Amino acid sequence: MSKKNAASRGASRFPVLTPETLTKAQTRMLKALLAGPRGGGDMSKDAMTSALNRGPFNAWLRSPALGDRLQKVGEYIRFGSSMPQDLNEMAILITARYWTSQFEWFAHSALALKAGLDPKIVEALARNKRPSKMTRQQAAVYAFCAQLHHKKKVSNSAYARAVECFGEQGVMDMIAACGYYTAVSMTLNVAKVPVPAGHKKPLK
Repeated sequence: MSKKNAASRGASRFPVLTPETLTKAQTRMLKALLAGPRGGGDMSKDAMTSALNRGPFNAWLRSPALGDRLQKVGEYIRFGSSMPQDLNEMAILITARYWTSQFEWFAHSALALKAGLDPKIVEALARNKRPSKMTRQQAAVYAFCAQLHHKKKVSNSAYARAVECFGEQGVMDMIAACGYYTAVSMTLNVAKVPVPAGHKKPLK
């Protein structure tokens, strides 16, 4: 990696690793990640390099046993959650906005739109505003996740609405999404992982 690219990735913190420099434990973690749906089973050097240059994984490799556990939780939240995909992504965006995690927002705003979340909702969340028009389910996700982050608790009415809409499993899956992506956002912010080259920071 050139000095210019290293600087652009905040590489003075958790310098970006390469496949050749990984320990056996780090290699096991990275291959476990690539074996799942995020990697599609591609174990090539290019795929490994790509994974090292996105998201929290480069930093998590500093503690590969922890990183492997975290990435498995993330795999469930992304691909196994009981929450509808668009609403799951909405919960992730609320978390990314709370932490002003630029990379997380950049990645998941695109995923949210692809999953069918209304662009006006994405825009309102980016401005740290309550979306003006939401379905009952969207409003339940917003109330639950916004309260959980900002008030550190959830009101009886927000809890009851969430259980009514998603059941107790959905409530737990929302809590997990908020918690996991808090860890992701913390990692990205500490590591100073920027948005991809050529893109502006999406959040003020």
